[in-house]
Amino acid sequence: MSLSDNNFGVATGQPVSCRLSAVTRALAERALSGEHGMGMVKADFNINPEFYLTLPTPNQIYAEAVRLIAEKAPLRILPGERIVGSATLLEATWHQTPLVKFASTSHTTIGFEKALHIGYHGIRAEIMDKLERGVDEEGEDLLLAMLTCLDAAGVWHQRHLDYLEEQVQVTKGEERNAYMQVMTVMRHVPEEPPTTFHEALQSLWLLWDFQRLCGNWSGIGRIDKLLGSYLHHDLECGRLTLDEARELLAQFWIKGCEWIRGDDKGSGDAQFYQNVVLGGVDEEGNDITNEVTYLVLDVVEELHISDFPIAVRLSRNSPDLLLQRIAEVQRLGGGIVAIYNDDRIIPSLVHYGYPIEEARSFANDGCWEIIIPGKTNFSYGNIDLVLVLQEILGLSPTETAVKDYTDFTSLYRAFESRLAIYITGSVNNVNVNKHPAPLLSMLVDDCIERGRAYYERGPKYSVQSPHASGIPDVANSLLVLQRLIFEDREMTLPEFVEILRNDWQGHEELRARIWNRFEYYGNDSALVDAMVQRVFNSFTDLVACVPERFGVKRPAGISTFGREMSTFRSHRLAPASGQHKDTILAGNFSPSPGTDRNGPTAVIRSHCSVDFSKLPCGTVLDLKIMPSSLKGEEGITALKGLMRTFVELGGIFMQIDVVDSNLLRLAQANPEQYPNLSVRVSGWSARFATLDKEWQELIIVRTEQKM
Repeated sequence: MSLSDNNFGVATGQPVSCRLSAVTRALAERALSGEHGMGMVKADFNINPEFYLTLPTPNQIYAEAVRLIAEKAPLRILPGERIVGSATLLEATWHQTPLVKFASTSHTTIGFEKALHIGYHGIRAEIMDKLERGVDEEGEDLLLAMLTCLDAAGVWHQRHLDYLEEQVQVTKGEERNAYMQVMTVMRHVPEEPPTTFHEALQSLWLLWDFQRLCGNWSGIGRIDKLLGSYLHHDLECGRLTLDEARELLAQFWIKGCEWIRGDDKGSGDAQFYQNVVLGGVDEEGNDITNEVTYLVLDVVEELHISDFPIAVRLSRNSPDLLLQRIAEVQRLGGGIVAIYNDDRIIPSLVHYGYPIEEARSFANDGCWEIIIPGKTNFSYGNIDLVLVLQEILGLSPTETAVKDYTDFTSLYRAFESRLAIYITGSVNNVNVNKHPAPLLSMLVDDCIERGRAYYERGPKYSVQSPHASGIPDVANSLLVLQRLIFEDREMTLPEFVEILRNDWQGHEELRARIWNRFEYYGNDSALVDAMVQRVFNSFTDLVACVPERFGVKRPAGISTFGREMSTFRSHRLAPASGQHKDTILAGNFSPSPGTDRNGPTAVIRSHCSVDFSKLPCGTVLDLKIMPSSLKGEEGITALKGLMRTFVELGGIFMQIDVVDSNLLRLAQANPEQYPNLSVRVSGWSARFATLDKEWQELIIVRTEQKM
């Protein structure tokens, strides 16, 4: 399989620029083929049982596992690689720490920016300073475990240097020079701060990949903010050209494919929370778009690597060139590039209580939920509002008695009261997951200073976000109930509920009439959008009553993350809006498939009709655009206009797939012919062939929009 055989851009026939060297493209082919992922191994070593004779603490057990991983995990350095380091243990891909049964950590983006600036040396100095100033027994246990982890990272680093030195001794010519260059670049990083772009890339990779080797799945965060100053300095002093920098960045991107296996089936082979954020402003409010921003887009345009899903932070002041490049990459398909709206998000975070400097630094949790990177322990919990509505109608396993209400106001009051019960449970919940995490904790403020780990309220912010699911479908159903039952009085509510319980059996004409009669969410219809606003406000206003409880922040969010296809379907019956039971309903805060019939601009207008300032944790609009409607410069202009509209109307996050459902059906039937056809699933991208059939259907049934 070669890069020229992949399926990105096939539907539009748009040419893809080839700027990278043959060596880099060959490395990409090897990684995309799954060679490295299939070469991962289970650890053939373990903690010595005698270690447990000391009755170690969980932190000590964790640190011992990290020490052994650093000493014994297989290394992999390939000829031609200019960025080295590999997470080679299979157990790390299972969301656990190798050698021990401790769960690992995801849904976070840790403090790589700080770690780059001060190096492991600076982190160690912070730990030693805290130990000298004094800390309680629990804190000392954590900090000493952190020091062991830092020593382990140094061992892993030295093993790579020793391997490179061996290669220098046995190779000649250009190959020997290449090994020498890599060895020189990585000699002092990440122990010390980098001084060049190449060193910064290598340092960031080693910081990030050692976490992965030990099972932690952090997002990378704002990579152009992390690396932009290093590249700018190198370009100014003539140390690097843009073409040379692009090669280095491409090799970093290729390393992100190290866990591709090709045999994964389920929610995709790239769901490892390794998201990247581009653009936006710095702490002072200055736009940080720089050379790295555009080089990243160059790389993904050419290599079509979806393993680092990208979210670009836009605003009304974003450069037109940035929107142009985003649109050019989006048009090729692959679901790689999504957008955030700074103009909406930053004020919402400030209103919620974050200092403006931190609000301006927002990234994601490795998916799309909005957090302050390097400072946040994040988790969320879903509340399915479809189930809430079913319960007050008598359509759930726990509420089988058919309810009747004198008017729609009474019905809605019952819905809101039942919703409040669920939200009360959410805001009173305290996450008791306390597995040890000293390696991760040392890169999260304020774990060192507090002497408390990531799961022990060490981070500056602990966040458990209540997330609503199903708002579009609840609003659609409420609209039908209001009109059919309480205004037109075509039948009684108990009669209609019985029809829904039996999945419309014997009432196909009624079902079809309801399905075709109403304009549902996603069509810029004032009537249904008002109902969406009502449900949205009920949820967000209730959550806002408790912005923080038990020292944990509780920002509202809206998501499904594919649950509309999986876990929710088991308890959802036929909705009042005319779909059958087991139909895949709305994903995230997007229209239900097939209900959005008036084009993508109408979808955006409906989506943005609510007050998103009430949603600090965020939500997603998913769009699927027909490739045939994006040809030529007109297609680029249309995509740019769509993004501008989303920003101007106050959206939060939008991900666009440019793909034809017919092509997806072909790829479903012939996966071997489309191994690298990628799609945006939710907060992650995945090669379509690695999704199981249910997840594939989730993508296929999304409404195809024409520009």
